[in-house]
Amino acid sequence: MGTLGNAVVPVLLSGGSGTRLWPVSRESFPKQFWPLVSDRSMIAETLSRARGPGFAAPMVVCNARHRFLVAEEMRREGIVGVRIVLEPVGRNSAPAIGVAALLVAERDPDAVLWMMAADAAIADVPALHQALAEAVAAARAGRIVTFGMQPTAPETGYGYIERGAALPGLPGVFDLARFVEKPDAARAAEMVAGGRHLWNSGMFVFTARTLLAEMAAHAPDVLAALRPVVATRTEDADFVRLDADLFAKVPSISLDYAVAERTRHAAVVPAALGWSDVGSWAALWELGTPDTEGNVAAGDVILEGAHDCYVRSEGRLAAVVGVRDLVLVVTDDAVLAMSRAASQDVKKVVDRLKSAGRSEGTRHCRAATAWGSLETLPGADSVRLARLAPAAGLTVEETLAAAQWTLLAGTVTLEQEGARHALLRRETVRPAPEARLVNTGTDEAVLLALPLPG
Repeated sequence: MGTLGNAVVPVLLSGGSGTRLWPVSRESFPKQFWPLVSDRSMIAETLSRARGPGFAAPMVVCNARHRFLVAEEMRREGIVGVRIVLEPVGRNSAPAIGVAALLVAERDPDAVLWMMAADAAIADVPALHQALAEAVAAARAGRIVTFGMQPTAPETGYGYIERGAALPGLPGVFDLARFVEKPDAARAAEMVAGGRHLWNSGMFVFTARTLLAEMAAHAPDVLAALRPVVATRTEDADFVRLDADLFAKVPSISLDYAVAERTRHAAVVPAALGWSDVGSWAALWELGTPDTEGNVAAGDVILEGAHDCYVRSEGRLAAVVGVRDLVLVVTDDAVLAMSRAASQDVKKVVDRLKSAGRSEGTRHCRAATAWGSLETLPGADSVRLARLAPAAGLTVEETLAAAQWTLLAGTVTLEQEGARHALLRRETVRPAPEARLVNTGTDEAVLLALPLPG
C-alpha cells in the first residue's frame, strides 16, 4: 500500500441527533442531512470545505441507520472513494475517531487526519483553510491540534479553551493550557473579557500515528477494545461494517476527555471563522439573513407585524402576525412555537415525547432506504408512499407485504414469478411478498401502498 503523501484525510463524525432542532431534526433524520443554513444539507456544506487539492477522499463515521442518507449525500456531491464507517451503536467521539485512525494507519500512519462534526456552520472558508494549514504543520510536528474560535459573546452553551504560549517555529499555533467546561454567565463574561479564552470548536488535526500513541498512553482500554473491531470489520463497495458485539464493548468517551485533556502535546490555533455549532433555533436566527424587521424565514411563510422572529415551514403555509422574538417551526406531523429565549429547552419536549412512547420524538414520516424513501402519512400508519430512485427496485416484503400498490408517478415494472409487467399510471396491483417493483425510468417514481381490504 502506498502512502497518502501530503494529502489531509477529512474525517466527518455524523452521529448526533440534534434534538434541540426538533421537530426538523430527529434521530431518524438528524440536522446534518437538512438544508438549514443554505440550499445544501449541512453535511454537504461540510464536505465542500474539505475538497480539492491537498485533500484525500473523506471518511464518514455515522450511525448505521443513516448509511443510505450518507451514501446519497456522497452520490449527490459526486464524491468517489469515500469510506463510510457504520457504527452499530453510538460510543462517543474517541472510539469513532480511533477507528478512523486505525483504518488510515493501515495505509499511512503519518497521514494527517482532520476530524470535524458534520453539522457545524463556517462562514469564512479561506480563513478556515489558513488555520488548517497552521494546524497541519503542528500535527506533523507531533501535536494534537484543535481550533479555538474567537468568542463574539459570553456564550454559555460552548466549552472554552485557555490559550497558552506561542509555540516556537509554528506560526499561529499556541500551547493549549486547559479546557474549561461550559461556564455560567458570569464566568463566561469574565473569560471573554480576559482575552485568553476561545470557544472549543470540537475540530482536531493530528497524524494517525500521534493519535494512536496518545490513546495508548491515556486511553489504553479504548484502543485495546478498538483493535479487534477494526481487525474483524467487513467492507463492501459502499460501507465499512463493524461487529456490533465487539463495538458495544468499547468504552464510551469523548476525545476531549480520553486524550485532549490529558496529553502534553495539545495545541490550539485561534481563528475567527464565523463558526457555529448550529445547536438551536436561536442560533439559526443569528445565522440567517433578516428582513427589515429582524425576521428570518424559510419556506412558505407570511409575516405581518412580526419582529425578530424565526419562522420555518417544511410544507404548509405558516402565517405569523403581531408577535416578537418567536420561533415557529412547522413540519408534516408537528408544530413548535416558543420564545427564542427558550431555545435550549426544546430537548425537554423531545424527552417528554419519548417518555410517552410517541414516535414524533424520534422518527420522521419519511425514512431513507437503499432504493429511495418510504413515507408514512401522518395519522394513517397503514398508508405509505414509496419513492423509488431511478433504476432502483424494492421487494414488496421490505415495506408492506399485505398491500395493494398504485402507481402515482413515474415508470415502474412489476417483476413476479419470472414475468414482467409495466404498470400504467393509476393502475393498482396486488403483488406477492417476494415480488419486486422496479423504477425503469429516469425520474423518481411514486407508488401508494394501502392495506388489503378486510
